[in-house]
Amino acid sequence: MAISAVIVDDEKLAREELRFLLGSFPEVEVVATGQNGVEAVKLVKQHQPDVLFLDAQMPGLDGFATVKMLESKHLPVPFLVFATAHDQYALQAFDVNAVDYLLKPFDQERLAKTVEKVKRHLQAGESVEGKIDRVIRILDNRNAPAMTKVLVRTNGRQILLDPREIVFARVEDGVITIATKQLEGQASFRTIEELQAALDAPCFWRAHRSYLINLNHIREVVPWFNSSFQLRMDDKKQSEVPVSRAQSRHLRELYKL
Repeated sequence: MAISAVIVDDEKLAREELRFLLGSFPEVEVVATGQNGVEAVKLVKQHQPDVLFLDAQMPGLDGFATVKMLESKHLPVPFLVFATAHDQYALQAFDVNAVDYLLKPFDQERLAKTVEKVKRHLQAGESVEGKIDRVIRILDNRNAPAMTKVLVRTNGRQILLDPREIVFARVEDGVITIATKQLEGQASFRTIEELQAALDAPCFWRAHRSYLINLNHIREVVPWFNSSFQLRMDDKKQSEVPVSRAQSRHLRELYKL
């Protein structure tokens, strides 16, 4: 299977490194490279690649804004792989299920997994249309003012919380529960993604598909099975939150575990 790729990164060394590493995959052909979001739009229009390796953080149009411009121009959006040196952007890319993300400096083994993932998507004939809608929603929320209070219902009362009080949030059977050091209650958000976008703070991290945690309220990191972890939080129950396998890598990098 032939896979056409475009690489866009404002750092020349990063572009060259990724192009060099992709050279070890005979099925991947890098058809063009660019250094900013405007060039990315032009290159996608010109080459219509299967996959776009896109730096998440660039001057002017960053990676996410570039995707929004592609959508606004009604261009066919390729599968997306966001590349970044910053975990917060990597996590955001993961949450929107772009296709994948790569942390800098690039790792050959990690890149191989990304190429395999792209191949599976292409072979299955899957579209990124629905996923792009999620990117756009996150962008729109990111440009809105950060939420100052979060309403939580508990014991017949409606409590307004400062976001800094939130220890973690979990979703179960479509219901989102928010925990603080003093209480637990239900929030009216429909999804964890919606809550995270409204909070718009780098201290909130998606440790697991069902959990959003406040990094400032981790009491203990507990090693778990298969090189994963659980997080003991500092709420009144000292709840243990699972960390997914994918996110365990981020945790190790974050705390140098």
